[in-house]
Amino acid sequence: MKDVFIVSAKRTPIGSLLGNLSGYTATQLGSIAIENALKSIAFHPEWIDSIYMGNVLSAGVGQSPARQAAIFSKIPYEKDATTVNKVCASG
Repeated sequence: MKDVFIVSAKRTPIGSLLGNLSGYTATQLGSIAIENALKSIAFHPEWIDSIYMGNVLSAGVGQSPARQAAIFSKIPYEKDATTVNKVCASG
């Protein structure tokens, strides 16, 4: 087994109904978190092996929110992206 490292993590802010974040989709917010996680440690998107993203309310977001956020963040298509939904424990 390869060594596994979590090199950076960020979360999105918690918004309110029709609040300041209502113009963003969950995948857009996820991509902002990914981009800032990489920027904070000067890590290039092509160095990523896998993205794991928690998403609680994914209705209407489309298929595989983690994959969408990774693509928006310029993570190469061949990299893994997994959406985790453990309801309230995902965020």
